[in-house]
Amino acid sequence: MLKSLNKTLLGAALIGASFAPHAFAETTINALFMAQAAYSEADVRAMTDAFSKANPDVKVNLEFVPYEGLHDKTVLAQGSGGGYDVVLFDVIWPAEYATNKVLVDISSHITDDMKKGVLPGAWTTVQYDGKYYGMPWILDTKYLFYNKEILEKAGIKAPPKTWDELTEQAKTIKDKGLLATPIAWSWAQAEAAICDYTTLVSAYKGDFLKDGKPDFQNGGGLDALNYMVSSYKSGLTNPNSKEFLEEDVRKVFENGDAAFALNWTYMYNMANDPKDSKVAGKVGVVPAPGVAGKSEASAVNGSMGLGVTTASKHPDEAWKYIAFMTSQATQNQYAKLSLPIWASSYDDPAVTKGQEEMIAAAKVGLAAMYPRPTTPKYQELSTALQQAIQESLLGQSSPEDALKSAAENSGL
Repeated sequence: MLKSLNKTLLGAALIGASFAPHAFAETTINALFMAQAAYSEADVRAMTDAFSKANPDVKVNLEFVPYEGLHDKTVLAQGSGGGYDVVLFDVIWPAEYATNKVLVDISSHITDDMKKGVLPGAWTTVQYDGKYYGMPWILDTKYLFYNKEILEKAGIKAPPKTWDELTEQAKTIKDKGLLATPIAWSWAQAEAAICDYTTLVSAYKGDFLKDGKPDFQNGGGLDALNYMVSSYKSGLTNPNSKEFLEEDVRKVFENGDAAFALNWTYMYNMANDPKDSKVAGKVGVVPAPGVAGKSEASAVNGSMGLGVTTASKHPDEAWKYIAFMTSQATQNQYAKLSLPIWASSYDDPAVTKGQEEMIAAAKVGLAAMYPRPTTPKYQELSTALQQAIQESLLGQSSPEDALKSAAENSGL
């Protein structure tokens, strides 16, 4: 059933995908990806090799940049009148990319089979103003990872279900001398910190915007930053968290130097790999906790999509490549670092085997995903919030004052 469904979906994608009546012989397209989290560079290269074997008339040049360079590289390439045919984009960018005509509206190429087969939440990654600007590819949120052995040594029977419980358990671990700083976060002045902050905003039922104006300086948005500052000042959070990105968090956790860590799906199988990890076989994962009386779990929408740029001279081949990369067959084959966008994949033993715990957490986490604000001015808003978080952690400003200032400087 799965194989036939997949063939139908991929076939439909390719049949309905044609931007031009004829394919070009030996066409070269350029694709931009990120070199961190989710699929590894080796995975993307292997997927692309499989595409090239199936489509010998299309050559794909791959370029990888850190997430932090992805947005600017895409926008600057557009301005230069050349560059990329296919780009990876974050869920926070379609509003800007649509408004500034960076991506092609591919709504007419999204088939009914695709609409039915892909998890509903995944489509929010590529939509803006009722139109589709690509195919969802990475379906992801941040989860709470924990070291089973350390919790057992501390006499903790189950991982925390609330953020207050996380604080209590971390204190128990610290008091018993098991770890000096049990929690690791990615709070560098970068988008990574906004993802952690958003997870907490979702737990505290906060709002980023109300009637188009900033509201994160009140209620749940303020509660979230107060929690971050409290955890940092308590000494329970690794002090280097203020400089960590997700890969730093992974390395600290894999070294056995964190009992708890917030990170994306990809860390589960990497931290369980005995070749690189000291904690292989001891890795637990649950949805990020909730807040008593407000939420049972928390999650940020950290999904990403693949789109065709308006600068592409080969949109037909670019779409064909995207349809292949996002197909169920490709995603199922590489489901260890990023879970598929296709609903029926979660009933496939080939996808779930060996990562049942991760899948169980995903069923809750993916359903609870909370969006960062949808606005063409997202970059300005994010930069202002990153600064507010950093100033609060460093004690240069109170969370209240820092968020008020961020609201004033958000461009909204």
